[in-house]
This record gives sequence, C-alpha cells and structure tokens, in this order.
Amino acid sequence: MTNRLNISVGQYSDKGKKDINQDFHGVYIPDEPMLTSKGIAVVLSDGISSSDVSHIASESSVSGFISDYYCTSETWSVKQSAERVLRATNSWLYAQSQQSTHRFNKDRGYVCTCSAMVIKSRTTHIFHVGDSRVYRLNDQSLEQLTNDHRLWVAEGKSYLSRAMGVKQQLDIDYQSMAVAEGDTFFLATDGVYEFVNDAFIVNTINEHADQLDEAAKLIVNTAYEQGSDDNLTAQIIRIDALPDHETSELYQHITELPFAPLLDARMTMDGYRIIRAIHQSSRSHVYLALDDDTGEQVVIKTPSVDLRDDSAYLERFTMEEWIARRINNAHVLKPCKQSRKRNYLYLAMEFIEGQTLKQWMIDNPTPDLETVRGIIEQVAKGLRAFHRLEMLHQDLRPDNIMIDSTGTVKIIDFGSTRVAGIMDISSSRQQDDILGTAQYTAPEYFLGQSGTSRSDLFSLGVITYQMLTGRLPYGVDVARCKSKSAQNKLNYKTVLDDEKEIPVWFDDVLKKAVHPDPYKRYGELSEFIFDLRQPNKEFINKTRPPLMERDPVLFWKSTTLMLTILVLYLLSQ
Repeated sequence: MTNRLNISVGQYSDKGKKDINQDFHGVYIPDEPMLTSKGIAVVLSDGISSSDVSHIASESSVSGFISDYYCTSETWSVKQSAERVLRATNSWLYAQSQQSTHRFNKDRGYVCTCSAMVIKSRTTHIFHVGDSRVYRLNDQSLEQLTNDHRLWVAEGKSYLSRAMGVKQQLDIDYQSMAVAEGDTFFLATDGVYEFVNDAFIVNTINEHADQLDEAAKLIVNTAYEQGSDDNLTAQIIRIDALPDHETSELYQHITELPFAPLLDARMTMDGYRIIRAIHQSSRSHVYLALDDDTGEQVVIKTPSVDLRDDSAYLERFTMEEWIARRINNAHVLKPCKQSRKRNYLYLAMEFIEGQTLKQWMIDNPTPDLETVRGIIEQVAKGLRAFHRLEMLHQDLRPDNIMIDSTGTVKIIDFGSTRVAGIMDISSSRQQDDILGTAQYTAPEYFLGQSGTSRSDLFSLGVITYQMLTGRLPYGVDVARCKSKSAQNKLNYKTVLDDEKEIPVWFDDVLKKAVHPDPYKRYGELSEFIFDLRQPNKEFINKTRPPLMERDPVLFWKSTTLMLTILVLYLLSQ
C-alpha cells in the first residue's frame, strides 16, 4: 500500500479590536484522484483597514482560489493554474473598484493581500502578494519564505506596494521547494506576526503538536494581549505523509492490468473483434478491430510483452489515452468511449481511414506550395491544442501524422508527450532525455535542455521543409551536435531550386523556423503559419534586389545628382 499525501491543519481567526474581521483563510484537501493531480490548497487573505469593502476582496480571493484552482486543467502545472486563477480574481476586484465611487482612491477599494500554498506530491508551491507571511519551521526558528510588499514612507507610515485589486496587472511572487515528512509551515497576517516573536510561535506549535487548532488560537490570543489592534489570523500546516517516489497514482490502477494476449483475426477481447493487424514492432502491436456494441471500426494498441518490466514505458503507454481524453480537437486523434470493464492493458482509439504523412510524401514527391501549406496549417492547429494545455508532443514526425480520406490531418501517438501538470508530480516516472525521432528532434534536446513550444515548432518546420524538398534542412547533423558551438556550425540548406516555384522569402521563413537556437525561432506557431502565406517585411527587405536591378534609370539619375552636388560643393571651396 503506497502512502498518500496527508497533512495536519490548525487554524484560528479573530476580529480583534476591529468591528469586523476582514481576514479570510481556507484549506482544501480533495479526494483522489484530485489529490494527486492537483494537490492541497492553503490560502490566507488580509483586507486593508481603510476600505469598507476589503472583506469582500479577502473572501473572494480565498473562496475563488479554492474553487477555481480545482477547475483548471489537470495538464497544467501548479504555477500555470494558480497564477491564472489569481490574475482572474485580481481583474474582477480591480473592475469592482473601478465601478465603485472609490475608483480614484485605491485605499478604499476592493483590495487585499493573498498568500497561497499548493502542496502537490512532494513539492510545495507558494504564491504571494502583499504583506501576509508564510514561514517554515526550521529547527527551533522560523524561516520567512515571503517578502513583504509594503513601502515605508515615514516612521509609522506605510502602504502596500503590491496587493490584489490595486492594479489591472498583477505581479505574483512564486517559489517552489521540496518538502519532507514533518515539515511545518506557518501562515499569518500582520496582526499576528508583528506582536509575537518567533520563539513563542515555534514553542507553541511544538508544545501543541497534537492540537494545532489550539496552537493557532493560543498564538492569536497572545498577539491580541500583546496589543495587536488589527484582525488576527494564523494557519499551521504540517506534512504528515508523502506519496512514494516510485508511485504515480494516476496510472497505477491501469498498469496493474495484465498484458493482452497476442491477437489475431477473428479473436475477441473485451467486446472488440479483431479484423487484422495494422502494425507490429518491438514496442507495440496495433490492430484494426470492430466494436461489437457500436459496430464501429476502432484501433486497438497493446504494449509489447518484452517491455513488461519497463515501468517508464508502461506509464508513457497508458498516458497516451489520458492525454487524448483531455484534448478535444479535430486535428488530434481521439480515444474511444470506454463503456465496458477493461480486463487487459490496451488503448482503444478512433480508426482513421487514410495514410500517414510519410506515405503521402512518397506518393506525392513534388507537391505544390498551397497543398503543403494546407497540411501544415492543420498540423499546427492540433499542436496548438497541446500547447494550450501545457503539453509538448515531442515526437512530431511524418509517421505520427495521418491524413484521412477527406483530407483532414490528425496528430497521433502521444507516448512522448510532456505534460506540465504531471511533471509537477515527483515520482520515478522520469522521461528519457530524448524520446522523439532524432531527425525531427529540436537541437536543444541534444544539449540536455528541456523542450518548449518552440521545440515542437522546430519539428513542424523540418516536416514542412521535407515535404517541399524530400530532404532534411541539416541532413543528419543535428543529432551529432552535442554542444552549442557545434550547433552554431550547422549549415542550413536552402529550399530554393530552379525546378521549383518557391518564393525567396519562403526560404527565410523555414530557415527561421528550424534555427538551431530556439530563441531565434518564431515565438508562436501562429506567427510561423502567418508567415507561410504572408511575405514578412523583414524577409522582403532582405531579399529585395538592389536599386540598379530594379530601376536602372532611377539609379543613374540618383548617381548623377549626387555627383553634381559633390562637384558643386568642391568648386565652392
């Protein structure tokens, strides 16, 4: 039985000497599978005393974070999910202030601080705006993990330099750190930490280790007795158990299924009748099958029994269906609905009646430019669906692109896909350095760097180049370059050919898309696709012929005029 993430919580809040309590706080511990995929959320918010509506801002920040964070995609990283939610809340608070009578006085608007923690797997992620604080108990002392966003203008006079709802744009402090069992975190508003010392907080937490609510209450009451004139809130979070490194609970129940037997025509498995084998390799077996319930043709993919002990491969295999179920795009392969109990380890996907792009390129060795554009634009639409969910395909190649009988292009095979939300989970599930096919893999992977959306763009650029020329822009040299200096020496081969009608500027588009340096490529797929159809001024000016070739008469007139001016100037000296 594997360990699950488990924490102990202590919380207490009091209005103190104020008329109302403008502090809000919350902790949410979801059930599985949300516990593994999204983690535990802890939030603390403090309203500002000068505002009569600040308590609304605090409550909205806390409740909004807890509810909306768990509605974000499982594929997003914690950072992406939390920051999206916080910025959305900030925009709403700012809009409320702008619509109120206090739109010109930010100290009277919907303003508050916000400190949030997300504990996911074996890592805690901290997001901070304002002057609430997050501490970690370090031996017998407190280590402050956040910086106060408060600007002091005179003795005893200060204001928040950063807070929720103050500006339309929100700058969020973010950090992540590994956690261990027994780690304890303390969150507090300024009404607490300004009136009790670190030693008292540490001793109180240690002495009431089994009653953290009582510890939080005692800390708050002591701060009140020490003269605090503000609202007071304290939260104590202790890590009691962490998931094992070796376990990924998202996939464990699937990988425990037995391997499917070797299948042949007319055999049945879980309600699927095998028609024929489509593809077999040392890594997987792919079959065309008929769903007995729906009568539809489907594709069944089973892992090779030779890899039954390769846990990393098995997790990548099961991840394909997990990814496919989270992408809804016409240009991405979709999974079949699973309406029956699964007794074996396999994937059931839609059947695409058509051919791979690799076969299409063999059948169409000299395609026209417009046909190439049409195919690449469809692939890009599929890729954007991955990138919007913080996924990288990482193995885009002609074999993994299908063209059906209607001309619709679909991306298939997600076994190498990197999912930011899954990479947040600390486990043995580590992807190999290079999972894609070397000829289409971006150069940065060969340097041991992590990929970005520009890496998938490189692969798409290579495919575009190959469709037009039948060769690769750098041959096979990219895979041999294991240093930056070697990559700088890569020699791009132009697509321009006397026998092909390709605009000069189009070659510059491809050259930029497949540049060895990712920061010199296009920043977005949309930019690349746009430039495939619209001559970029940067490239037009670069390839524009000299004035003498474009207009010889104008060239000589201009030259004569300049010489005349020069002679007149010399004669006047």
